Amino acid sequence: MTLLGPRALNRATLDRQLLLRRSELTVPQALERLAGLQAQSPHTWYIGLWSRLADYAPEGTARLLRERAVVRMALMRSTIHLVTAADCLWLRPLVEPVIERMTMANFRRGLAGLDRAELVAAGRELLAERPMAFSELGRALAGRWPDNDPASMAQAIRASVPLVQVPPRGVWGESGPAAHQAVETWLGRPVETGASLERLVLRYLAAFGPATVRDVQHWCGLTRLGEIVERLRPGLAVFRDERGRELFDLPDAPRPDADTPAPVRFVYDYDNLLRSHADLSRLVTVDYAAQGFGMTGEEPSSVLVDGFAAATWKLVTRRGTATLTVRPFRKLTGAEEEAVSAEGAALLAFAAAGAKARDIVFAPPQPG
Repeated sequence: MTLLGPRALNRATLDRQLLLRRSELTVPQALERLAGLQAQSPHTWYIGLWSRLADYAPEGTARLLRERAVVRMALMRSTIHLVTAADCLWLRPLVEPVIERMTMANFRRGLAGLDRAELVAAGRELLAERPMAFSELGRALAGRWPDNDPASMAQAIRASVPLVQVPPRGVWGESGPAAHQAVETWLGRPVETGASLERLVLRYLAAFGPATVRDVQHWCGLTRLGEIVERLRPGLAVFRDERGRELFDLPDAPRPDADTPAPVRFVYDYDNLLRSHADLSRLVTVDYAAQGFGMTGEEPSSVLVDGFAAATWKLVTRRGTATLTVRPFRKLTGAEEEAVSAEGAALLAFAAAGAKARDIVFAPPQPG
C-alpha cells in the first residue's frame, strides 16, 4: 500500500482546494468543487474565493446571492456555509442530525414541555410570511408559549427547518440583520430526502482527499461513517500515512508530486482548508493556542508559505489607511517575505480597494 507523507497530502489538498493555482472555474462550479465554503462571517469568505479564482470580482457573487443561485445556510458542523442552491437541497437533510444534536445540547432545557412538531409548524408559518432574525422569531413564538425561552424556541426551528440566511446579509459592501427563511420558501423547491451518505463521502473526498474516516466525520459532524466508507472501498484508492492510518481517495483525483511548487496564499479566518481534517499536520505544523488563539474567541487568518501555515494576518482600516499585519511563526527568508508582500499587496487591492493608503507590516516572528 502506497505511503503518502505530509507534503504529498499537502499538495493533494491544495490542488483540490484550488490553492496551487487560481482557477478559471465560475463561482458555482468552484463551490461544488470545494464542497462549499464556510461562511460564518458575513464577508471574509469572499477572500476565500479571491484566493482561489482568477480575476475574481465579488460583485458577481453578491449577485448570485440575490438571485438565489447560491445560499448561505447551516450545514456541515452546524456552521454557515456558502453552497450552490442545488447542493444545499441534498446536503441539508443529510447533516440535519448534526444540527439537531448540537442545538439540543445547548437549548433543550428551554423547550421543556413543548410539542416540538407543533412548535416547528408555528415557526414555519411565521417564516413563510417573511424572513426573520432569531430574536424576532423567538419573541413571536413566545406570544404563544410565554413560559418557554424565546432563544431556545428559535434555535429549535433552526434545527428542524432548513433555513437560509437571506441577503443583504453576506452581500459584499453591504450589511443587514441575520434574517432567515425556510429554504423551500426562499428557493421555491423542496429539499431532497433521498440523498445518500455515500454521495456525501465522495463529495468530501473529491474536495479534501486523501483522508481518513475520522477526517470525513470531522468535516461533516456525522459519526459512524466507517461502514459507509467500507461499502465504497472497492471503488476507492487506499493509501497509508506515516502513522499507518488508512487514507481513502477517488482513484482519478489529482495527487501532485510532493515537490510541486505551492504559491503564497492568504487563508481567511473560517476557511474550510483548516477545518476539514481531524489531523491538520498536512497543513499546520504550529500550535495556534501557543500563538494566543482560542482564549479570546478570535479565529486566526493564516498565510500559507510553501503550502503550510507560516504566519497569521490581520487587516485593519483606520482613518483611510488599510494596514495588513503579518506575524510569522518563524523567520521568513528574503524570497519568502517578498512573495508574502506581493500577495499581500494584491489582497489589499482587493479587500481594501477604497482605502486612501495601504501598508504591509511584518511583526516579529513568534515561534509556536
